Order: sequence, then C-alpha cells, then structure tokens
Amino acid sequence: MDEPSYFVGVKFSGTSKSYYFSTDMDDLKIGDLVVVETVSGMEMGTISTNLMDTATYHNNLVLKPILRKPTQADLDDYAFNQNESKKALRIAEKQIKELGLDMNLIDANYTLDGSRVTITYTADARVDFRELLKILAPQLHCRIELRQIAPRDKAKMIGGLGTCGLPLCCSTFLDQFDGISISRAKNQMLTLNIPKLSGACGKLICCLLYEDDMYTEAKKDFPRLGTVVHMDDGDYTVSGFNILNKQVKLSNAAQVRFYTLEETKDLIAGIKRPKPKMEDEMAMPTFKSDLVARDVSHNEHSDNRNANKNGRQDNRDNRRHGGKDQKQNNNNRPNNNQKQQNNNNQGNRNRHFHHHRPNGNRPNNNQGNKK
Repeated sequence: MDEPSYFVGVKFSGTSKSYYFSTDMDDLKIGDLVVVETVSGMEMGTISTNLMDTATYHNNLVLKPILRKPTQADLDDYAFNQNESKKALRIAEKQIKELGLDMNLIDANYTLDGSRVTITYTADARVDFRELLKILAPQLHCRIELRQIAPRDKAKMIGGLGTCGLPLCCSTFLDQFDGISISRAKNQMLTLNIPKLSGACGKLICCLLYEDDMYTEAKKDFPRLGTVVHMDDGDYTVSGFNILNKQVKLSNAAQVRFYTLEETKDLIAGIKRPKPKMEDEMAMPTFKSDLVARDVSHNEHSDNRNANKNGRQDNRDNRRHGGKDQKQNNNNRPNNNQKQQNNNNQGNRNRHFHHHRPNGNRPNNNQGNKK
C-alpha cells in the first residue's frame, strides 16, 4: 500500500494544539472539518494548517490517517454530543459536591461515537475519585476518563486577556510551556512582586521568557555588582546598573554617583575620572540655558548676601558707637523751639510786608467824595 502524499495539522475542541494526520485528499483547506481516529476513539477536528508533503515530516511518531470528511450523520452526532457533554458536566458537579471532593471541573467532551466522555478538572493536590467513578458510570452509560490539568492548561483552554491587554499567549500561539522560575525575574532585575509577575493562571507570566536571553547577553558588558572602583575621594562599589540606559550606579557610605557604562570602564581601568553625575542631575536633564540662568541667579544671590552682610556690620557699628554719636548729634542739632519761633516771626514779617501799604499810595476816599 502506498504511503499518503500529504500530512496536515488538526485541532480538536477544547485544545489549541495541532496534531498531525496523513491524507491523500488534496482539497483540504484550513477550517475544514474532518473525522479522524485518536487514542480516545473517533473524533471530529478542524484543519489548522496547509497541506504539507510527507517527505518533509521528520517526527518519529506514526501518522494516523484522516478517515473522511464529515457526513450529515456525523454532524448530527457531533451536535448531539455537545448537548450531552453539558449534561454530563452538571451531573459530575453535583456528585462532587455531595462527596466533598476538592475538584474544579473545566469541561466535558464526548467522542464522536459516544463511547467515551473525558472530564477535565484542576485540583491543588491529588484526588481520589474512585468513588466518583462508581457513581457516574451508571448515569452516563459510557467509559469515563477524568483528566487533571495544570493551571496553565486551564488558562489555555478558557482564554482571557493578559496584563498587556492582549489575548493570552497560551491561548493564541504557545503550544507548549517551558519552565519559568523566579530566577528569570531576578536576571531581568525586576521587582520581585509576585502578584504583578503572575498571569491569569496564577503562575509566573510566560513573557518572562521572551527577553531573558537578551538580558543575559547584555549584562556581560557591565561590571559585576560589588566591584570596587578606586577614585581620588575614596573607594566606590558598583551597587546597580540600568541595562536600557547603560548607566552604572556607584555608591559608598557618603554619597551615590552615576556614570555611563563607558565612563565606568575607564574608571575601573584607571584611564580617566570624569566629573561625577549626582542624583539630582540624573533626575532632570540640564540644558545650556539652564546653566546660564543658574549662574546669573547664583551671582544675584551672592550680591544680595554680601549686601545683607554689610548692612548687618553697619548695624553692629552703630550700636557699638551709638552713645557718643547720639550726644554729638544732640549738641549740633538746632533748637526746635527756637527754629519754630524764628519761622513764626519770619512769617509775620512777610505778611506785614505784603499787606502794609504806605499812606501816600492809599487812595483818599474823602477826597473822592469831595469831588
């Protein structure tokens, strides 16, 4: 018998992973329904990839064939099984509550021929469900499989939105989960706040894997934490660095300084010691206009300070010699009463001068009357 010419990926309900099957049908497209045989029995799946030549298949697993495209009877059985799966899930939830089992049911799926139902659940520990199977078997009238899945698999099945606002990576393109530990967050120098580093599944977010290799490679250019740098005013220790800004933090018991990566390398090698950048200078960029304004304000402040200092010195001198100067001033000061009297006399003389008229200039009213 000739081997099939093609193989293609097929996805099943409740999963996002593709399983490969062989076929000779050359008209299959993404989204088409097909009937295949799996380890659980006859199932209906959806084509998820384009047709590929079997010569490019390099996996050791044997490819099972696609049986056929679904008939109308297959579509009716599939719709019927969807309703039966919901009923089986409600029955199982009821029995779990009565038995007091620590299980959280996720989904239930019948095979296409109805010979098996698979119930998936999550649990914090291993659950003894033997008593549950004895109760469910006569009610569901088929073979029952209880499958425990991890929290990440639960998030993959249910889906949702991540902290970035996009659909979960596990429910879109991740087919398998790699081990994620807190050491990856430490490698990226993130704050070890577990709630913020956890995803919808309650585990560490998968995106810690995306940039971990880049951080590992970039940190090779930076000096190790704790490296001692000898400077003119003392020894400093490398206490931190920013990979994105390429800045290194040097500190000792007295102060903290920031340098660029190149400046730090020169300091360690003893080539050059540039002017240190203080914390306040790192907080806000300094422009040329700011430097000019700062110099002007500094000069004005210095002039005001000198003027105030001279004023305070003059006040101290006045208080020290105040007694003698006061007496001398009193002696030289004119008598106010005498000055006031002179002013009054001068005013009277002025008024007399302006209003006195000689008799020769005064008109003679009697003479006028006589005329």
